[in-house]
Amino acid sequence: MSTNGDGTVNRKKLFSGICLALLPTAFSFVLVSNVLQQLKTEFILSNAHVGVIGGAALWGMAIGLLTIGPFLEKIGFKNAARGAFVCHLAGVTLFLAAYPFAGEPYAFWILFLGAVGFGLGNGLIEVTGNPLTAALFPDNKVTKLNHFHAFFPGGMVFGGLLGWAMVQIGVLGPLNIGHWTFQISIVYIPVLIYGYLLLTENFPKTLIAEAGVPIREMFRYTFTHPLIWGLIFLKMISLGLEMGPSRWIPEVLQAAGVHGMLVFVWISGIMMTLRFFAGPFVERFSPPGMLLGASIFTAIGLLLFSFIESGIVPLMIAATFFAVGITFYFPTMVGFMSERFPKAGSLGLILLMGMGFVGAGISNAVMGEIADRYIPDALDEQQTILILEEIDDRFPGYVAQARAAGGDTDRLMELGFTQADVETVLNLAQQSLSYYRENNEFHGRYTADTMRALLDSGIAQEQELTERAFAVLRPADNYGGRVSFLYGVPFAFLLAIVFLVVYLKDKKKGGYQIEKL
Repeated sequence: MSTNGDGTVNRKKLFSGICLALLPTAFSFVLVSNVLQQLKTEFILSNAHVGVIGGAALWGMAIGLLTIGPFLEKIGFKNAARGAFVCHLAGVTLFLAAYPFAGEPYAFWILFLGAVGFGLGNGLIEVTGNPLTAALFPDNKVTKLNHFHAFFPGGMVFGGLLGWAMVQIGVLGPLNIGHWTFQISIVYIPVLIYGYLLLTENFPKTLIAEAGVPIREMFRYTFTHPLIWGLIFLKMISLGLEMGPSRWIPEVLQAAGVHGMLVFVWISGIMMTLRFFAGPFVERFSPPGMLLGASIFTAIGLLLFSFIESGIVPLMIAATFFAVGITFYFPTMVGFMSERFPKAGSLGLILLMGMGFVGAGISNAVMGEIADRYIPDALDEQQTILILEEIDDRFPGYVAQARAAGGDTDRLMELGFTQADVETVLNLAQQSLSYYRENNEFHGRYTADTMRALLDSGIAQEQELTERAFAVLRPADNYGGRVSFLYGVPFAFLLAIVFLVVYLKDKKKGGYQIEKL
């Protein structure tokens, strides 16, 4: 293993640093989600603004993956790690810098840019971490990539519990440690630690650069090899199966009386633990065998969730099957790409991950559409009509109040809602009522979106109406989500069949083989 400069490579320190560099990614996801409601109230943001801030981290991650990733061989590991460090620092600092400007129109843009900075840093860590792990451990890629990716669910558990505890404690002496600024400030800690571990070290060359493969040849090979695109397609399915159902699983378990934090810790804890102990699975079953098992467990988990309506123990068993199933998908498929198609280099890994996230986005949208289609089957018709009519009757008054406040931030803070939010609730309710009166049935998406918008509007005067809407929507939302799980089961079995074929072909040839450059 050679370096990009003079000196030896401290493999242990580099791997420790790049693993810890996944913690800011995990922290930023869970902590930004934790503080969105605080931001909405303090900065007088609409639900649309909150959604943009929450999604900006994903946009930034996609930008980092797709713009820098394909050129990693040219840029080098160290420069990519430097870029991640700068983006993470800038993201946290910008996010916190918005605090003094709460209530000002431009404060949203400061928060937005901070979230994009988080995302760029997260994307660059993915760009750096996966090929770096492969370069540090060329003969043990799958196991070490599982170890690397264990730090994401681990960071989610630690960051989520820490943020939750800070909110529960609240005021500690003169400090309100539950405030969003204290929670976001936590991200500085892993950023500074990984910066110290990585940025003073010599980095190895990428495997492609080490082997002397021209970058042009890497691009030609990757874009023209049909099996690479087949694996990318399988990745789109697997990440869709992982992230699509995750929208409803916590809701289903909470409806059965399981605390949301317990659900989160249970699933993430299983993923973290199994990835840390991936070595024996790799040796015993090989990567295709692991992916075969993952697909079967995922299918069983989705089937159980589809048919189990209540009961904490049965639902936790379903969650366990699902968590075990999705644990090995991401890191093992990345390792499989690197071991079987090493000539694809970082480009192959970036395409695999990037297109996987595209698949996850498609899966979320499709499963959401399926769930909304079935929601009317579980709605309490009388209560739903009553709620919609009350919104239609009273919300024009809230719209008028918000319009009268104009840009007066003090008045808007006193009201506790924005014109955009109450107009959204009113317009959706009117659409829902109109559709019902014309068709004598509910439109799933219009009706569900009305209830969701009402829950998010935060109108203190309508607490009783909000509680009734929640009581109507929650069982219907859960029913629609569980039905949508069934549509994922055939795709899980399709993956199982493909990986079974690969496993049997490898066995026929004498076992799993790692391709060398």
